[in-house]
Amino acid sequence: MTFAPTVIVLAAGRSERFRAASGGVDKLEAPLHGRPVRDWVLAAVQRSGLPWHVVERSHTAHLTLPGMGDSIACGVAATPQAQAWLVLPADLPLIQPGTLLAVARALQSQAVVVPTWQDERGHPVGFAATCREALLALKGDQGARAVVQRFGAHLLPVDDEGCVHDVDTPQALERARQRLA
Repeated sequence: MTFAPTVIVLAAGRSERFRAASGGVDKLEAPLHGRPVRDWVLAAVQRSGLPWHVVERSHTAHLTLPGMGDSIACGVAATPQAQAWLVLPADLPLIQPGTLLAVARALQSQAVVVPTWQDERGHPVGFAATCREALLALKGDQGARAVVQRFGAHLLPVDDEGCVHDVDTPQALERARQRLA
């Protein structure tokens, strides 16, 4: 693919809800069939063949109470060569490489692309280069919701429940284990 958006993998969150319910375990490090959740996401990104960048806690540590918006801005700032971006939280271990590629293809003609599975909005959300300044301005916990609203979202149905199945709770992690079994 000549047009190759950069996947920004968001791994800087505090995982507070999961930690509280699991006795202090970080959801990205939680074991899932012998590998941490985060490794499943990174494997899918690598199989897509798209360029990628991981935003870690250390990248946002200089901020007071950083949120998803800060992480996205950090990832965009760190990838100035990117043609566009796919924003992918690192807690979606069932995501399929084909979904990343479908969003990337749709970005060639759309400013913002949101994959959907059974009418539920998922990730990665794709942003064209025209969204760069708006993404760099993001702060706090709202993520890129304002950018999606400003530019309008092209909804892209995909056959991938992994685009909506995050592991924010131990119960969600157990459902992912069952799906992978």
